[in-house]
Amino acid sequence: MRRTATELARRGHALGLLHGAGMPAKVIAEWSNIFDRCFVLEKGDNRPLVQTALQEFQPDLVYVHKMTDLDVLKTLLASNVPTVRAVHDHDIYCLRGYKYNYFTRNICTRPASLHCIFPCGASLARNHGPGFPIKWASYRAKKREIKLNQRFQRLVVYSRFSREELLRNGFDENKIEVQVPILGGEAALPVQNSFGSRNLLLYVGQVIRGKGVDVLLESLAKMKAPFECLIVGQGNHRRYCEKLSRRLKLADRVHFLGFVPAQELRKYYSTCSVFVVSSVWPEPFGMVGPEAMRFGLPVVAFDAGAIKEWLKDGYNGYLVPWMDRAGFAARVDELLLNKPLARQMGERGREWMTRTYDFTAYIARLETMFSEVISEAGNNGALNE
Repeated sequence: MRRTATELARRGHALGLLHGAGMPAKVIAEWSNIFDRCFVLEKGDNRPLVQTALQEFQPDLVYVHKMTDLDVLKTLLASNVPTVRAVHDHDIYCLRGYKYNYFTRNICTRPASLHCIFPCGASLARNHGPGFPIKWASYRAKKREIKLNQRFQRLVVYSRFSREELLRNGFDENKIEVQVPILGGEAALPVQNSFGSRNLLLYVGQVIRGKGVDVLLESLAKMKAPFECLIVGQGNHRRYCEKLSRRLKLADRVHFLGFVPAQELRKYYSTCSVFVVSSVWPEPFGMVGPEAMRFGLPVVAFDAGAIKEWLKDGYNGYLVPWMDRAGFAARVDELLLNKPLARQMGERGREWMTRTYDFTAYIARLETMFSEVISEAGNNGALNE
């Protein structure tokens, strides 16, 4: 969102931001340099605040990202201002939000239905806030949320997989557009990977159960080639995975680094040999994989969600059957033992990224879509967001 807003502002569009409370001061300062006006949502009834923001800023279009307050959405949709929504994940149509069974880890292929209550049991959800660890998730409220989101003039998704999920849940196919906000050819990085004898593997992402770091560790325990693996990221599954690593006798080869700044992360991209994506939940896109390919790295990943849309098995890495630990280990072994092949696949991935993704073209497509939505609504004023 930051990259998109920065580029739209550079092109002369006036931008306003309506966001939740509790943001760090550093983030607020950064936003104030991008957005002309910022409005802060508070706890409680935010409908009057949203109405005030709309009256003061007078937007020609509203672009909604992660917004869970349904009263805010209702107010925006009732304002007669054209509305577009970016769908980042599965929150809109899944009671759990991640479209796989917590206990079996099987990926769900059903639309929101009574199956969410039984046998899925998704009405009992994890409470990430204070108080009791379990909370009730209302199936009826989720169905109302789906109907509310179906009223947006456009929905922006990152993959054909996410588009199919919306269609499965009754969304209008004519309102859904696939737009991928990823840097590509205009920011190709002149990094020459060493593919050295260190046999360094790199994982970057949240350390939560859906990202499958535990499954990655179980896969690494089956490898034959010597290796070292860096786990970059934080999450509530880290402590469990660290214990699992010690139990699997991997502690001397697997290192949990926590959060690493982007500039420091570049050196790991430039020295590793294989990038691993161990997600077992259905990824709406899996942005980390293509980002790694910008550095000329081959990727090994499980076939989950939209990953197959950017990872072509045997071309820019290996797409392993879901949860196949032995297969994952074998593919990583193959790349570590055949560095010319790893380098060849990495270069193919970099070339494919350069050819496929262009952030400037992405912004232009967004502008075109915004203008179309405004025109359809009969509002032909200047384009604000």
